[in-house]
Parts: sequence; structure tokens; C-alpha cells
Amino acid sequence: MNYCTIKKWDIADGIGVRVSLFVSGCTHHCKGCFQPETWDFNYGDLFTKDTEDEILEALKPDYINGLTLLGGEPFEPQNQRVLVEFLKRVKKEYPQKSIWCYSGYVYEELTGESRAKCEVTDEMLSMIDVLIDGEFIQEKRNISLQFRGSENQRIIDVKKTRQAGEIVLWQN
Repeated sequence: MNYCTIKKWDIADGIGVRVSLFVSGCTHHCKGCFQPETWDFNYGDLFTKDTEDEILEALKPDYINGLTLLGGEPFEPQNQRVLVEFLKRVKKEYPQKSIWCYSGYVYEELTGESRAKCEVTDEMLSMIDVLIDGEFIQEKRNISLQFRGSENQRIIDVKKTRQAGEIVLWQN
């Protein structure tokens, strides 16, 4: 897996100060995407153990609330297979830190039959606290929305959703 960038002090992509990893590779190709260069799975740098260590070190300070995954598309199957192992390390070393994830796939695609679903999808979802789901739709763009770009996107509390068996929206 490749990645585009790591932001070590991100306040735009989740609650509090976060470390954000922008992965490469996306098959959605949303019109108006703010990072179309990340559609290419080969864009950026190779995600290695050194990259993981760098992110884990950035997560260390108490003022860092957690990790956010963006893209590109974290839920492309080839990205999931790398990210799930990394998320295990994050959860082990920082169980108190939250994990947010942005995906163009909707929750129902990630839990049902879809091109995103693979052998590690359920495990990856189990480590995510908040999922912002749905493709960016330029015609539904709304810059006044918190943590999302278009009105079709939802901010889902994944833990509560999994417990309830139905979508539970995240509440600040």
C-alpha cells in the first residue's frame, strides 16, 4: 500500500487534534474530489513498518485524540489488508485513542456484498470508532457541514451501530 501524506496535527478530520493518514488508491473517482492524485494506487510513498512507527510516535502525546484514515480510499480491499494489521498496533498501543475513517463506500456496502468487502473488512470495522461514509457528491456539496463535504455523507458511530444492528449517527 502507498500513502499520500501524514498530517501529524490535523484539526479538520475528526474531534480534537488528530494524526491523519491519507492512503493512495481509490476506484470511486468522485467528481470534485479534493485529492484526485490519490486515485492512483502507486501514488506517494510505500507504507512500511517505519511509516507505522512514525505514526505511532506522532500519536503518543496526550493532546492527540486519535488517528484518522482518509484517502484515496481506506476500504479498497488491498488497502484494508495492510491497514487492519496497522490498526491492531494502534489499538494495542493506544486503546484510549479514537480511530476515525472516511470512506466513499456506505456502511451497508462494507457489511454486505460489495467490491469493498473482503476477508478483513469486519475486523477493520471493529477497530473504527467513527465512519464518515458515502461518496463526495459535488451537487450536494455543503461547506457548513461538520467533518464532511456533501449532504449525502453520514457520520456513523460504528460501535453503537454494531451493537444496535442499525445505523446510529455519531453525536458530538
